[in-house]
Amino acid sequence: MRLLTAVEMRAIEHRAMDAGEVTGLELMERAGRGVVEATFAKWPELAKTPHRAVILCGPGNNGGDGYVIARLLRDWGWEVAVFGMGAPQAMPPDAAENRERWRQMGTIAPLEEADFEGADLIVDALFGTGLSRGFAPPDRIGAEFHALFADGFWGHGRDLPPRVVAVDIPSGLDADTGRVLAADSPWCGDVAAHLTVTFHRAKLGHVLADGPFHCGELAVVDIGLSDDGAGVALARAPDPVRAEPALGKGSGADHKFYHGHALILSGGIGRTGAARLAARAALRVGAGLVTLGAPGSAILECAAHSTAVMVRRCDGSEGLSSLLQDKRLNTLCLGPGLGQGAEVRDLVLAALGAGRSVVLDADGLSTFSDAPDALLAALHHKVVLTPHGGEFARIFPDIAARLNERATDGPAYSRLTAARDAADRAGCVVLLKGPDTIVAAPGGRAVIHAAAYDRAAPWLATAGSGDVLAGLITGLMARGFDPFEAAQTGAWLHTEAALAFGPGLIAEDLPEMLPKVFRDIGL
Repeated sequence: MRLLTAVEMRAIEHRAMDAGEVTGLELMERAGRGVVEATFAKWPELAKTPHRAVILCGPGNNGGDGYVIARLLRDWGWEVAVFGMGAPQAMPPDAAENRERWRQMGTIAPLEEADFEGADLIVDALFGTGLSRGFAPPDRIGAEFHALFADGFWGHGRDLPPRVVAVDIPSGLDADTGRVLAADSPWCGDVAAHLTVTFHRAKLGHVLADGPFHCGELAVVDIGLSDDGAGVALARAPDPVRAEPALGKGSGADHKFYHGHALILSGGIGRTGAARLAARAALRVGAGLVTLGAPGSAILECAAHSTAVMVRRCDGSEGLSSLLQDKRLNTLCLGPGLGQGAEVRDLVLAALGAGRSVVLDADGLSTFSDAPDALLAALHHKVVLTPHGGEFARIFPDIAARLNERATDGPAYSRLTAARDAADRAGCVVLLKGPDTIVAAPGGRAVIHAAAYDRAAPWLATAGSGDVLAGLITGLMARGFDPFEAAQTGAWLHTEAALAFGPGLIAEDLPEMLPKVFRDIGL
């Protein structure tokens, strides 16, 4: 699975047309038919008897798709009302041709006169992926869209009419970033859908930022285009080859040290839970040994809650240096419940200076909020940073500020670009947490892990789940996964474990679901 930008999608279409494989009219016909078929698959009752449809058609190719949909539904016996915008002479030729075909069957009223009364289906074919500026629907239409979705059904498959279907992407949403492009209207961003039907491949905007919230359910329709490998990959499940120990060849593969030894540092007494969650996850994901390094005040607390996880005393940076005399400790995790202040900062810098693989999370990042340059100067290529939005802003304040600016033109600045920029600056892998988790490496390599649509797991928003993710990445790095592979695999396993458990999840449940996840994917 790869996610495309609008430009990449247009290039794929143009290459196929230039090669004589398909015409623009044929692509529109396939797209329109795909929307109708996806709609009937979602709501089979609509295919059984004729209904009333309202089709909103824009001035470009998305509108051309809308005219095809109108014609197909009319042929199906439906009552179809079409409302359009834009002068026909300004439309792209193929869209204008399909507009004229519809004109021979029915009328086209101005968009501002759209009447949803009695509609069983509303089709948004206004702008799609080509939008480059904010869209403000006419007031009455905007108010009706707002009323449709303001009652708690926004984008979540409302089963009562009218059903709203977006062609390619809901109008007003940036196809490259999932951000609403601002317009001077109280209804800006109120155009949403219960079902979004896109073509060939999903687009970045379907999974980033507000995309899933506005798109409802997502259907991807094959329109006969060949795949050229363009786009950004989605994080994937580990396969048997990549899941094998990667620390070397030869004898000793059955020994625990062959599978790596992770050290996870804990905070003081009363603050050990986060590190213990991370340690349990690191052990469950396959690290041969996991040690909790705790200050003297917290040794008994950690030991009382740990069995397979070992506990060693670690007081400050000197204590860490002593532990690291053991060269078998190949991966460190600092941050969960660690606390903040000068001592913690020294501890992080000592860990980075040891040249081992390191996962920095939570307090390991926030403790540098007033001196991010000191952290950035110490980072190296064997580090993974795992910030949520607030932690990201503390280490990369200018990048976060740009991401938070009001988006008026497309393509807007995206979380994907922000993570890539941060990785280039840090010189290491950055995993920017969220429902649309981004894993980026220096040089632009990136994957997206979208916990959306059929992989949505809202119950992951629970205390400690991020600590478990840090532990998963730590354990995978201890086993020999490179930082980028560890981060994307950890993100996938994190959501898969949550899906395997279901609602009612608490963070402690996540590591215990990993054996089931591994069995389910054949490991």
